Amino acid sequence: MGKGIPLNDQDRIPWLCNLHDILLRDVASGQHVVLACSGLKKMYRDILIRGKDGTPLKSDGTGEDKQPAEVKLLVVHLNGSFEVISGRLLKRKGHFMPPELLQSQFDTLEPPSAPENFIQISVDKNLSEIIATIMDTLR
Repeated sequence: MGKGIPLNDQDRIPWLCNLHDILLRDVASGQHVVLACSGLKKMYRDILIRGKDGTPLKSDGTGEDKQPAEVKLLVVHLNGSFEVISGRLLKRKGHFMPPELLQSQFDTLEPPSAPENFIQISVDKNLSEIIATIMDTLR
């Protein structure tokens, strides 16, 4: 991205699989986790929940397998117009993603929809309103 070339599925999938593994590890250790990433496609969000090919079955210690280990994920979709997001991106200094790639992000985007576990929040809200909405949803 730093070279002005948009990422494709082949670029993103190994990274998403690593994030899935980190989520599983941290959740299994009892942590509450916040992950910020651009899960632009439903397939990407599915990988975060289940891994690339579905996760291995959990063992209950008796030698019997249980259901696959999944991460319970709430997708927070920050929704905004190209113009608003482009204006904010142009104000960033030293960010890895050049503003010229924003259109490719919008082209790739598959907004979350039912039955995904998600909320949609407008980026026109101020930060405290966005945080309050997320926290209310998590309660």
